[in-house]
Amino acid sequence: MRRDVIAREIGAMRDAKLDALVSVSPENFAYVTGFLSPTQPLMRWRHAMALVTADGECSLVVVDMEANTIRAKAPAGTDIAVWREFKLEAMKVLADLLLKRGLAGGRIGIELDYLPAGDFAQLRELLPGAEFKAAQNLLARLRLRRLSRIADKAITDAYHCVHAGASEMELAAALTRGVYEQGAEYFKLMIVATGERSVFPNVGPTARILRHGDVCRVEIFPMLGGYHAGVCRTAAVGAPPPQAERIWANLTACKHLLLDAIKPGASSRAIYELYLGKVGELGLPPISFIGHGIGLHLHEDPYLGPTEDQRIEAGMVLGIEPLVYETGFGFGMQNKDMVPPAVASSCRIMPTPTASSSSVRADFGQVDPTPSHGRACPGHPRFTQAKQARRGCPAQGRARLRERPPAFLAEPAAENALSCDSRCNQAMRSHHAQT
Repeated sequence: MRRDVIAREIGAMRDAKLDALVSVSPENFAYVTGFLSPTQPLMRWRHAMALVTADGECSLVVVDMEANTIRAKAPAGTDIAVWREFKLEAMKVLADLLLKRGLAGGRIGIELDYLPAGDFAQLRELLPGAEFKAAQNLLARLRLRRLSRIADKAITDAYHCVHAGASEMELAAALTRGVYEQGAEYFKLMIVATGERSVFPNVGPTARILRHGDVCRVEIFPMLGGYHAGVCRTAAVGAPPPQAERIWANLTACKHLLLDAIKPGASSRAIYELYLGKVGELGLPPISFIGHGIGLHLHEDPYLGPTEDQRIEAGMVLGIEPLVYETGFGFGMQNKDMVPPAVASSCRIMPTPTASSSSVRADFGQVDPTPSHGRACPGHPRFTQAKQARRGCPAQGRARLRERPPAFLAEPAAENALSCDSRCNQAMRSHHAQT
């Protein structure tokens, strides 16, 4: 069982005033348990369901054909209720389990977009005192939070793997490996734009070599269970170019402004106008929208832009991206995060803070941490050192990485050093603390 997911489900139930959550789809069953019931995705009627109660108890409901497989995969002692396929008793077994958990009159969240209507009607007959609530959007938001964390950490680890002299392709290779190793099923789009290419909105990696002073924009859209997340991080190789810090400070202020403004009932157009007022201080051309819905598609309504005005609703997930492509100084800058508008007050960014999602700055002569996958990457100092040893080359000027307190482009860095953005990310994570 994935205890971290169960803990997040408990928090979501508390916010939604639910007594239990029932994950019915293959995606959400696997999200809770960490494994699939093998034939459920192929045969819809072979229900595999995960029940999580508000006090953290977890039970599984599985078909007899897959019972021994599920028992082998689940932790010892897991409560597993088995239903007989040719008795068509999945809903009865689920109802009995809910009764055993004292939920005959409870508020139960369940995926009504996956459970067949006939099965749901039978469940309601078996538990007439229970109140069933659609929970598919709640579960989707929890999965999007995980996706955001995957993208955030994968980009940070990929930046650890490169320095001046590495190529965009090496950066992309490290990013691809990190996304898959952390559990994404697929990614639909990767943007790697460095140096003079950072002004281009949606370009993939090339053989271009990173040089001292380059600004790097990296964005990726990983997928899990059919849902997308999009995260972008900007970095500089060594000392930042002139004007970069001034522009970044403005974009950071824009992000705080957006986070405070995005809440249920807010006007999408009014939010965009707030952004125009702040970014206008730079005298640079603004993007035509500053955020958009995201989920089953890369871009969904509502758009935060000069489009049809829409009210922000609780349950929406937005990608916000303060950016300037055409700075006039030969580089573009962007910082994109996923945000779910809270039930009240302002929103918060989705990735849960981790050690690797803090500010990272590469420097010479410091400690040499390895990315989360535990292996040196092409372009990573440790990889370069080993390659030089094999070739009999002197290992002069080897770069090593260390974490520093949050500071984006704040100090001149040593030659070939890499500075990741996140002064604003860390500040927001402390200001908008995750549950």
